[in-house]
Amino acid sequence: MTTKAITSVSDLIGELRAITVPNCGPQWFRGHANADWKLQPNYDRLKKPVGEIELLGRFRQNANLLLEKAPAMPYDFGWMFLMQHYGVPTRLLDWTENPLIALYFAVEDKKSKKDGALWVLFPHELNKLSTESRVYIPSFEDDWLANYSVISYSKGKDNGILPIAVIATRNNPRIQAQLGVFTISHLKKTPIEEIDSKSHCLKFTIPSKNKNNIREELKILGINRFQVFPELSSIGQELKDTLK
Repeated sequence: MTTKAITSVSDLIGELRAITVPNCGPQWFRGHANADWKLQPNYDRLKKPVGEIELLGRFRQNANLLLEKAPAMPYDFGWMFLMQHYGVPTRLLDWTENPLIALYFAVEDKKSKKDGALWVLFPHELNKLSTESRVYIPSFEDDWLANYSVISYSKGKDNGILPIAVIATRNNPRIQAQLGVFTISHLKKTPIEEIDSKSHCLKFTIPSKNKNNIREELKILGINRFQVFPELSSIGQELKDTLK
């Protein structure tokens, strides 16, 4: 896959202008601190994963006591989102509709010496490969998505089902701030960028030497930790950083 380098925010804007054409549909974005990372959810990267249905059961066993109400999404997707939020590996892969948010994730780690990457996904094009019906972006409340449910996945059938792009209700401050959207995988572990003709996604590299400059540009534009994670811990971290 041929990639171009992004060395500044203006570079990113120029590249996005070049790939945006009338009627091209939505574009989703994801930032990686390491350009070598594949477009795979954390659960699919595990060498010897616990069964997903068992993992969910163990999480729910103790989480119920700490929740005012149980997640409302059908097919256990609500629990999957909660697990993702608290760092448990799931089949979900986070994307954003805001390229600056993705760029933030690509450069935020000040200790990383690796080149980063910014991925662009054309969700309609991915879903053309994942569905045989009318091409659209379903929501997690859609009954059509039952094939991707925890129960269906646990049965170990339908090995040919590919990842699909999905939208979710933005019911917490973090997903709203990040303009979060998702892909969800099935039993087939092919990374998204290696599916079919690969025309459904693009990759831009971010040289490590340019990461600090991009962080400074994003800071000027108001893209900081608190903007991306609107939580008390972010306020504390931002204040600690000013004291260094």
